[in-house]
Amino acid sequence: MPSPDDEHPLHPYDAVLVQSFGGPEGPDEVLPFLRRVTAGRGVPDERLAEVGEHYDRVGGVSPLPALNRRLVADLSAELAERGHPLPVVLGNRNSAPFVEDALGELVAKGAGRVVVIATSAWRSYSSCRQYREGLADAVEALPGLSVDKVRPFGEHPGFAGIFARDTLAAARGAVERVGPEHVALLFVTHSIPEAMDETSGPGDSEGRAYSADQAETAAAILAEVDTVLGTDLPGGLAFCSRSGSPRTPWLEPDVNDRIRELVDEGIHHVVVVPLGFVSDHMEVVHDLDVEAAQTAAEVGIGLTRVATPGADPAFVAGLADLLLERAAEARGEGPVRATWRDLDSHPSVCPLGCCPNLRTAASALCGKD
Repeated sequence: MPSPDDEHPLHPYDAVLVQSFGGPEGPDEVLPFLRRVTAGRGVPDERLAEVGEHYDRVGGVSPLPALNRRLVADLSAELAERGHPLPVVLGNRNSAPFVEDALGELVAKGAGRVVVIATSAWRSYSSCRQYREGLADAVEALPGLSVDKVRPFGEHPGFAGIFARDTLAAARGAVERVGPEHVALLFVTHSIPEAMDETSGPGDSEGRAYSADQAETAAAILAEVDTVLGTDLPGGLAFCSRSGSPRTPWLEPDVNDRIRELVDEGIHHVVVVPLGFVSDHMEVVHDLDVEAAQTAAEVGIGLTRVATPGADPAFVAGLADLLLERAAEARGEGPVRATWRDLDSHPSVCPLGCCPNLRTAASALCGKD
């Protein structure tokens, strides 16, 4: 750890935590992992076993843990190359290494102030505040530790810009194959309950920050593609991985339903952009690469799935930029915030009432409440 007197570009921080959702790395870990994910919701093991079949098809191993270890290693190397090496560790919400253990090891090595990157780019309870609640639970047992987080980064050039670049390449290939009148873009994110979307964002806002932010980014990427290719492609937001009671409204349309509708709209090829995901969760490799691909094949539509940005060097560089921005902000320097195509940025300290927990009151770090 740097000594308190050391001056470096990431001062006042002396370590970085990459906070992720987690995932099983073997068949024996699948059910315990799913129980942790659904804790407190009364989901029976029978239902969890059905979900676990998705993991069984890939040997019980989620692709996410290995991708996150690579991300940690690449970010550590990026910071070292820039001349400000800090320890970078991984802490998961639902699988080892857990957040509390990762932070505890940093404290044991002398860390006093840690900056966090959550591997979730958007604003909602499940994609932001729940991570902050996990930090509060972990820090409760670590007196003296101070934790900050970088801002939601869905509009950052190191995230949105990568999706724009890769979506353009995929759209160009599809247009060359079947013509612009037969190509559509679907920007896909994880569905959440309507009530969670309605309350996403600050307490004094109009809500729906989760869907609105992603719809705005998707529209900007679509406009970029159309400008470069000289096209007017149809596109929009679709959702995957709906779960929970069928009586509870969730965000729609489902990506498979939308693919079926595209047939009647004269579409021959769909470009699927996993805008809601940093890396390849099971929701990407199963819901898109398996289920959506099968749906497209059944209705006779070609499908190209754009890559998630997590392994891209430009994404890693963008995370380093976000860390430097957050450190300057912590020092009171008011840094300029980079955004892609003038999209709105959002505060690193969440405002009052932001993305509330609708089930129970729980403390959360890195916010004003």
